[in-house]
Amino acid sequence: MTLTEQIRAELEQAREVQSRVAATMADHAARAAQMIVDCYREGGKLLLAGNGGSAADAQHVAGEMVGRFRQERRPLAAVSLATDTSILTALANDFSVETMFARQVEALGREGDVLIALSTSGQSPNILAAVETARARGMRTITFLGDFPDRPLALAADLALCVPSTETPHIQEAHIAILHAICGAVERALFGGG
Repeated sequence: MTLTEQIRAELEQAREVQSRVAATMADHAARAAQMIVDCYREGGKLLLAGNGGSAADAQHVAGEMVGRFRQERRPLAAVSLATDTSILTALANDFSVETMFARQVEALGREGDVLIALSTSGQSPNILAAVETARARGMRTITFLGDFPDRPLALAADLALCVPSTETPHIQEAHIAILHAICGAVERALFGGG
């Protein structure tokens, strides 16, 4: 198989996953968007957590909310818990990697806020701990993972978005596509526009 054929096959696989996402997950994504809209209307904020590529997605979405997605508008409160290296390394060193997001949720999260927690496997202990801490604080929780609806992360959340794939790259591609769709829906709900 040539490099072109390999790349074409990979892109076709990604397209198939995205097609299944569009067919089966739009309602769940709309529910997630409504939870975030309600949070913002009530004066709350969005916290996001993930490891590795999911940390990058958390940071990306926080930037879309604080900056803008498609519309010129006021900033929306959003914090990625994966971006402050001083906090992350201090918590990992002084406490544990498993508590580094939960401790931040405890410090920053308030009742009515929303936590978006991303883990392609649905098994990351530090992400699960963050969700459990958020729930204990009266926050709403949305988790993003792969096709693992019986994993602890899916079961612990108010709403779990399980991408119909077990391939990490395709799960991550779908996560950012869904998150972009949610960003757009939140903007339109709060600020109007087409």
